[in-house]
Amino acid sequence: MMSVNSFTVHLEVICDTIASNNYHLVSNEKNSMKIYPQRKRWHLPLLLLLILTLIGTACASAGNATSTAPTVKATPTPSQPISAQQVLAGPVTYVALGASDAVGVGSNQPGSQGYVPLLAQRLPQGSHLINLGVSGIHLHEALNEELPIALSTSPKLVTIWLVANDFIANVPYNNYTQDLNTLLTRLRAGTQARIIMANLPNLTLLPIFAGLNAQKKSSMLTAIKRWNSSIANIAAHYNVTVVDLLTQGASALTSQRKYISSDGFHPSPAGYVQLADFFWQAIKS
Repeated sequence: MMSVNSFTVHLEVICDTIASNNYHLVSNEKNSMKIYPQRKRWHLPLLLLLILTLIGTACASAGNATSTAPTVKATPTPSQPISAQQVLAGPVTYVALGASDAVGVGSNQPGSQGYVPLLAQRLPQGSHLINLGVSGIHLHEALNEELPIALSTSPKLVTIWLVANDFIANVPYNNYTQDLNTLLTRLRAGTQARIIMANLPNLTLLPIFAGLNAQKKSSMLTAIKRWNSSIANIAAHYNVTVVDLLTQGASALTSQRKYISSDGFHPSPAGYVQLADFFWQAIKS
């Protein structure tokens, strides 16, 4: 019997198949925007084979999902993060930490249609974007590949969406929460940034999961809620604002076809607009 968060279909693979190996440098009259090189790891035939295999064998047990969140140890920070008002007064350096969604996979023009560049366009004139998103990356890898660059730029605004790949790839729950604590500890110790972080949406509503039966979807949703509960607890300790993508208002991102790209997993251009709106409301709150 597999655990609640181990019945997973490796959608991380899907995240990677469409990602580009190229980098893009985009600038406009208002803000400068940089997107760093991305990597691609998997190919679609292997992806489909894994999905079919795992759907056939996956079975989750909701009884194994204890909802006790790990204890968060207090970590002193040198100063309080800047306020929403200070971000809006700008200009600011904005750093995006993330995976394929930060890259903009699923849109027609990732350099301009992803939620990260859309957010950057709303920042005060003279602001700078450093998009460190890497398709397929896990949080533990991002600690070495993305975080050091983020810390070196002295950002005033940081967005984080680094959870779906870990969840889908069956990264152990305790490992993920430990890595999240490490990420936020270092960001708080090394910056005064306002930090906005998204959690897991209801992945069971995505077309890619249409083949799962009701029991498997229920077990998956139970695991998503468990992970989101810990994300909320850890975020509160570090004074991080959470974009709750599991709420009823955000459920359209994974339930309405117009917001989902043709791969059945990533947001479409319209979906990225909605996602940017959710992040922007959190930035202003």
